[in-house]
Amino acid sequence: MLSNENIAIIKSTAPILKDRGVEITSRFYERLFANHPELLNLFNQTNQKKGRQQTALANAVYAAAENIDRLEEILPVVKQIAHKHRSIGVQAEHYPVVGENLLLAMKEVLGDGATPEVLQAWEEAYSIIANVFIEIEQDMYDEAAMQPGGWEGFKAFKVTRKEIESDAITSFYLEPIDKKPLPSFLPGQYISVQLHIEGEAYTHVRQYSLSDAPHQDYYRISVKQESDHDPEGVVSNYLHKSIKEGDTIPVSAPAGDFVLDTSKDTPLVFISGGVGLTPLVSMLKTVVTQQPNREVTFIHAARNSQLHALKGEINQIVKQIDSVKNYTLYSNPTEEDRKLKDLNTGYITLEWLQKVLPHNQMDFYFCGPSGFMNATSQALQQWGVPEERMHYEFFGPAKQLETVH
Repeated sequence: MLSNENIAIIKSTAPILKDRGVEITSRFYERLFANHPELLNLFNQTNQKKGRQQTALANAVYAAAENIDRLEEILPVVKQIAHKHRSIGVQAEHYPVVGENLLLAMKEVLGDGATPEVLQAWEEAYSIIANVFIEIEQDMYDEAAMQPGGWEGFKAFKVTRKEIESDAITSFYLEPIDKKPLPSFLPGQYISVQLHIEGEAYTHVRQYSLSDAPHQDYYRISVKQESDHDPEGVVSNYLHKSIKEGDTIPVSAPAGDFVLDTSKDTPLVFISGGVGLTPLVSMLKTVVTQQPNREVTFIHAARNSQLHALKGEINQIVKQIDSVKNYTLYSNPTEEDRKLKDLNTGYITLEWLQKVLPHNQMDFYFCGPSGFMNATSQALQQWGVPEERMHYEFFGPAKQLETVH
């Protein structure tokens, strides 16, 4: 436990970290990768280039400073990060290296403000926080390895099928090379794939939501192909253009805490934007199997039908299950789309949600691009939906949703 004196020192640094956190974490990553370039095999280099990881870490450090005397308050965030760490292979021995470089970055950026007392307090605080992560992640490693069919680290899977779902999204069906039964997963979880791309200095690891229901003899991911000129396109383009049926890729066991709660029977609303529908399709397929009488509304926003993936699967479920309804909005419909009888155009707004939903006493799950996430969150807040009934996930480092004032 930290002394009261060190708790006071840590909390006094919170305003500084709020203002200069990204500066500190940017310097931290520069130091870390200069001293330990092998760690580039773990971290998403695109998130580094775009500053996402630096911002996410700065937010986490600031939250730790604010709550250093009640770390249980940030335990949900810790577990969310721990899931990602377990999925990409972060180990206990990485934490001392991270701590050393983080403290040195603080010292460089804060200058005279990083007094010996401040650095000592943060060194002790980091040790406590690191131990929390190490313990939680070890439990997750053990759970992943010991479940029926489970494994530790990465395991070889064969791409048994590639299926084009839209002009931008392709599904990859993955089966284990060793033919062992697959462990189940919770709808909404993701796997990591590890790719060795010719000409790239380091291994690329990417996390993709599982887009089908559990209890199959395969895992399915549905991947959006980014532009060739976008830094985010390195991995997605490789998967789309270079990975063929029969190829083998290493995969980690399912992870993630954005999962469907099947212990409740309240009506459900799934709201997705673009490729954000992938975890929600898994949830939809699960709920109609496990809770066929539970009311579900599936809402999807896309540019047009050419970019609308997995719509055939969703429409089939709607035809078969009376308790499921679905709505689609196209922001830029094609001429063919405009001939559709029930076409909805535009974007998701509070007014539109109130038009298609009978009330707000539901559990809302939403996923999509950051602008879509903020718009959806603000609409639900304005409608008076309490925070505990809003469930969401960002693809990539966690961000903070904008709040309605």
